[in-house]
Amino acid sequence: MLGSGSPKVPRGLRQGAVLALVFASALATGSATGLMPRPEVEPPEQRVRATAATVDRDEIARAAAEAVADGKSGAKAAEEVVSRSGDRWGAVYDKAEYEEFARALDGSYTGVGLWARRGADGRVEVARLQRGGPADRAGVRVGDQLRTVDGARIDGRPVSEVVRLLRGDGGTAGAGSSVVLGLQRGDLAWSRTVRRARLATEAVTVRELRGRTVLIKVAAFTRGAGERVRQAVESAPEGAGVLLDLRGNSGGLVSEAVTAASAFLDGGLVATYDVRGEQKALYASPGGDTGRPVVALVDGGTMSAAELVTGALKDRGRAVTVGARTFGKGSVQMPEQLPDGSVAELTVGHYRTPAGHDVDGRGIAPDLAVSERAEERAQTVLSGLGAGS
Repeated sequence: MLGSGSPKVPRGLRQGAVLALVFASALATGSATGLMPRPEVEPPEQRVRATAATVDRDEIARAAAEAVADGKSGAKAAEEVVSRSGDRWGAVYDKAEYEEFARALDGSYTGVGLWARRGADGRVEVARLQRGGPADRAGVRVGDQLRTVDGARIDGRPVSEVVRLLRGDGGTAGAGSSVVLGLQRGDLAWSRTVRRARLATEAVTVRELRGRTVLIKVAAFTRGAGERVRQAVESAPEGAGVLLDLRGNSGGLVSEAVTAASAFLDGGLVATYDVRGEQKALYASPGGDTGRPVVALVDGGTMSAAELVTGALKDRGRAVTVGARTFGKGSVQMPEQLPDGSVAELTVGHYRTPAGHDVDGRGIAPDLAVSERAEERAQTVLSGLGAGS
């Protein structure tokens, strides 16, 4: 349990903060779930998460060391300290879990290869399938409703919890393990057993729309995503505008977010942040495209590193933002290795946009608030900025 006055966040929810990165390309909710990614492993690749308190890292290390000396679980002892601290997004992961998270940052994950969302009727449905993935090969189709996972009904459960069931509770189910999906398509209901596999994520997808618009969808800032955004901008046809879709982007590596922002900026400030009271700054690389019209699509699922990009482009006057207020996950976390090889992720500070706005707990309000047909409205705005002319 957390200390007095702090929000209670179950371990599963805190785990989702990292697990969502693993499944960012496998299960996208399309709305804020409160769960998002990231085990960055080297500065300045920090995490950005909403929180109200920080943890005494010495106390955690001491508790873990004492537990190990007594033949107990250092990770469990550390988790108890984090739970009492009030650090809402602080969490502890065992060695295997953390290794899986690190692999996810390289653009791979273990799963069944489907994206899911909550449908209009409140049930979880398949929004997209990874071509050639286990679910695709098993005959699952977009629009199918997911009713059970391994016999457990999922109606009413958070999509993030469905993610963990599909992957295997606690992240222990590896490639080759099986999971039984209970599906429904219209009046037809059936079950299908699929085997999880190691799959490559599609962090960045690019396609041309009508009106000489290039849509760049960034699902997560995994390793290499920033460079793929830069290449997409450089290869866009002359006179074409860019629709940068950050909806449902749970974040990822801050360094990749800075590279993505650099594609639209010619140097200058991207964000400032503090680490245990020490002020630092992140800067864009020079040479980005500063003339092409840009509209950024955002929503309540735009989080952390994705908010960093949003704030930079908005404050620098480089993009018009369209959609809904972003999630508001603006705290910086760094990993601490514990004596038994587990890792504690602890909050150490917060970041601010170039104009000095604190995102944490507030989010970023779009220039144009849109609740429906956001992509269509964004294209209209983009044409008004001169795209295609």
